[in-house]
Amino acid sequence: MFDLLQIGDSLTAGATQAGNIAGQGENIRFFDLIYMGGWIMVPLGLMLLLTVYFFAERTIAIRQAARIDDNFMNIIKDHIVSGNVAAARSFAKNTNNPVARIIDKGIQRVGKPIESIEKSMENVAQLEMYKLEKNMAVLSFISKAAPIFGFVGTLIGLMQLFSNIHKANEVEIGVISQGIYTKLITSITGLVIGLLAYLAYSFLNTQIDKAANKMEAATTDFVDVLQAPTK
Repeated sequence: MFDLLQIGDSLTAGATQAGNIAGQGENIRFFDLIYMGGWIMVPLGLMLLLTVYFFAERTIAIRQAARIDDNFMNIIKDHIVSGNVAAARSFAKNTNNPVARIIDKGIQRVGKPIESIEKSMENVAQLEMYKLEKNMAVLSFISKAAPIFGFVGTLIGLMQLFSNIHKANEVEIGVISQGIYTKLITSITGLVIGLLAYLAYSFLNTQIDKAANKMEAATTDFVDVLQAPTK
């Protein structure tokens, strides 16, 4: 009977302590939460910075690459049809975007078989695609690695928590609840960072596909212009 009363008193005290900690948790600041996450928050923070940086850098680069004058192909077509190949190449060479570089390569091959011209333009298009996809692998890696890092951080934290409980040889509900609460921060942070990286990767992939469609359309238009006189 005495043992049961002792257990009841322990549970009551633990519940009271847990309630006090929960009440204190309402005033926990953002940076306090980061500190509670432990050292694993450092690589997670680095991943967040890399995600923001590469997303901004790739967004700017892809937008610049996809920007092209609506009259670009019309001007090229007029020069080619009039036989002024030098003017067409000069115009393409002075235009700084992937489509212009692809067309410039095609103009350099004017006079050769169509298959050779298309092959040369496809090679340049592949190089331009590699440039657009630069650093995309980093975002893909972060979208997969961040949740794993967060989960590992939580597991390490729980191992430390139970190790301390074992050494102390006592169980306090308040201590356990606070330990689990703080260690889950790493899992939540990892999931959020992974989600942001995945959304950034998907958005940029969509923009790259749009730029690739413009390259393909320009290549088709150019080949049509070369074949038009022979029809």
